[in-house]
Amino acid sequence: MPDKPNKAAVKVVEKNAPVGRSSVVATDDRRRSQRVMMRVGVVVRYSLNGKEVSLQAHTVAVNIHGAMICAAESIPAEMALDLEHKMTRERIAGRVTRQAQNSPVGFLIPVEFVSPSSNFWRISFPPSDWKPIDG
Repeated sequence: MPDKPNKAAVKVVEKNAPVGRSSVVATDDRRRSQRVMMRVGVVVRYSLNGKEVSLQAHTVAVNIHGAMICAAESIPAEMALDLEHKMTRERIAGRVTRQAQNSPVGFLIPVEFVSPSSNFWRISFPPSDWKPIDG
């Protein structure tokens, strides 16, 4: 019988929040690639009930398979969408992988790209076997 995945905590710190104000969100510790905690402005576009929706958001964590984004509104699970990187104006197709979690800073929405992209976020990711040194 396979082991259940471990839960890891993601600490979310609100921009311009008083020191020490943050929330912790549980996430599955079974990543296909290394996550990098990074704030990047994004525009999320999707169609809901025949209407085109455009939503301003930012990332909390990114990897080559997608991101955890934070937005003022929730997006339904399994919703197909396009993400636009605000700095590069590059777009990539994706989908919401599960229900958004409400947090003090907004809705945390897990997004997966249709195809992995090692260059969309314009950073170099650590190798998949990288582990931080305890110290």
